[in-house]
Amino acid sequence: MDVEVRGVGPAQPFLGARDIFATERTLARPVTVRIVDDPDERTRVGHTDDRHWLTISRQAATSAMARELALHEFAHMHHYEQEHPSHTQSTKEAIFLGLAGRTVEQRKLTHCYQIANHMKDIYADDLWLDVAPADKLVAFLESSLAGAVADRPHDPPASGRDVRGRTRESPTGRLPTWKRLTPAADPEITAVNAAFALGLVERHDLIGDGHRLYDLAHAAAADAPEIDLEQFKETFRSLDRDPDESEYRKALVDVTRAYASG
Repeated sequence: MDVEVRGVGPAQPFLGARDIFATERTLARPVTVRIVDDPDERTRVGHTDDRHWLTISRQAATSAMARELALHEFAHMHHYEQEHPSHTQSTKEAIFLGLAGRTVEQRKLTHCYQIANHMKDIYADDLWLDVAPADKLVAFLESSLAGAVADRPHDPPASGRDVRGRTRESPTGRLPTWKRLTPAADPEITAVNAAFALGLVERHDLIGDGHRLYDLAHAAAADAPEIDLEQFKETFRSLDRDPDESEYRKALVDVTRAYASG
């Protein structure tokens, strides 16, 4: 597994992630990591015929989560190469099917794309959480959700960020970042983000029943009573680990309808 790091910044998080990831998986195409100065450029992944590209800010590359971030993105690259349904299914097509006959606000449409990215993230995390400790990820989820609950607005904004703090894929095709949740987090998508966090940690048995993440998730759900926290948590937790294209499309259509009709 070939990883090249370019730019001013540490190579070790990415080379260390490569060594860990390669104990169980590999990538057929080489990876070029580009470290850039722009603090708003958290992570941006692209693919060409001969390689994968990971663009990341120096701030993120020097953060405590750098290695875990690299592992997560390597896992996405692996699913892309293996044509996993979560990475080949057209998100736009599935959301169109899920919203057929409905009129939804622009912010909710944006959130549907974020939820679809959560589902992709579940499958990426399934790979790297098998080979590396999850302590920093759990702490990060807890901190981000706490910030979102504290920063909730009176009126929802036009767009949102996921529980990892990343601006997720939108209808315009924006790629994910790993920024912290910003002030004025939308209560509805924050509740879904909380469900994602719980679904992920329960899927991998990462926390106990008394963990603070549960209290934060229920606080988020209280701010968005139209969101069924348990339903969304179970959707993320129980995603089939090896779905075919039809199964994955149905899961994506169903979760889109559940959110749009909430």
